[in-house]
Amino acid sequence: MTSAPSTIHTSQPAPVDHEQPRSTLKPSAPLTGRVDGGWWPRSRDLAAELPALQAVVAERLGIVESVSYHLGDWDPAARRAVVGGRSVRLAGYRAQHPATIDVLGARRRLTLLVVSPDTAPATAHAALAAAGSPGNTDEIEALLHAGAVADGNEQR
Repeated sequence: MTSAPSTIHTSQPAPVDHEQPRSTLKPSAPLTGRVDGGWWPRSRDLAAELPALQAVVAERLGIVESVSYHLGDWDPAARRAVVGGRSVRLAGYRAQHPATIDVLGARRRLTLLVVSPDTAPATAHAALAAAGSPGNTDEIEALLHAGAVADGNEQR
């Protein structure tokens, strides 16, 4: 069994598709609900996705110091990754909700809904819109379900 390296260095941000937003954040007014926004990563490689995530949350959090995630929903990751010359702690937990990540800055934490990378674009965008909607207090499953319903993929 091979373990992940202790630190991964990433220098280039993931390519950005300006026609397909991959994240939403609720307004910075008082936060409500289970999540503070949503994120639709391009892969399950958390270290590779970190530059794009940093770009999304930078205005709200500043430098990302730590990211916690569900162990079963991401590829094996090192305990630290270097993004933009700074070390970011990666902490995987089995108890964390599989469809969320917690992103910590120096003084604040954001909990983001994570839409699976293989989700159809219309479904993903509907879930992101629901997660980033001001005042939304839906449970995680309801946010994901909102995306499936909006796309017409509701399972019966």
